[in-house]
Order: sequence, then structure tokens, then C-alpha cells
Amino acid sequence: MAHPDTHKGAHAHPNPDAHGHEDHGSTHGSLREYTVGFLLSVVLTAIPFWLVMTGAIPDKQTTALVIMAFAIVQIVVHMIYFLHMNTKSENGWTVMALIFTIVIVVIALSGSLWVMYHLNHNMMPMSHDMSQMP
Repeated sequence: MAHPDTHKGAHAHPNPDAHGHEDHGSTHGSLREYTVGFLLSVVLTAIPFWLVMTGAIPDKQTTALVIMAFAIVQIVVHMIYFLHMNTKSENGWTVMALIFTIVIVVIALSGSLWVMYHLNHNMMPMSHDMSQMP
């Protein structure tokens, strides 16, 4: 009969420091990263707020485009600093899922806008037709 300690090495965990936790390449942020993310978020919120409140850009369409650009940058900041999305986490699957989601949203939004534009253009009566009605 074999001694119980002779088979101990055969069943040992390959990584004794793992303690049941699996690392998929994702890391939790440090206080410095959270602080940088927070400060960037505050600045990216304050600038568009200031633009609207002071009327620094007189054209409303340009102001709207600038605010949307700040919003997109803020989304990226949140994904990097708070959601910890990068190519290393989950072996890159989170970035692939994000790209897939963006493609689907762009297709849905552009298709919806295209349909609404053409419905409006083709279904609304012409202005000269309205004057001939009783």
C-alpha cells in the first residue's frame, strides 16, 4: 500500500497562488485610474455645459455637433477607465462585442432614419396640392 503523501504532487494545483480565482486578463483599476477617469468625465461634462449656457457658439447645429463629439469621447473614457474594456480583458471578446453592438446600432439607426425620410418625402402632400383642396 502506498503512503498517502506519495500522490500529493499528482493532484496539486498547477498554480498554487490562484486560490480558485481565474484571471481572464482583466484588471481592476487603481485609485489613480479612477481619479483620472473621474476628472476627465467632469471636464467632458463641464465644457459642453459651459458652451450651452454661455452661447459661445452661435450656430445651434454646430453646438449640437460639438456636444455629441464630447459625448462620444466621454463614452470612450467611461469604457476605458470604469468598465476596464481593452483588448486584453476576456481575450478581446468584450471589444468584439462592443464593435458588433456599434455596427448593429448604426444599421438600425441609419435604416430607421432612411425609412422615416422617405416616408415623409413620399407620403406628405405637396404644398401646391393643398391650395387646390376645397
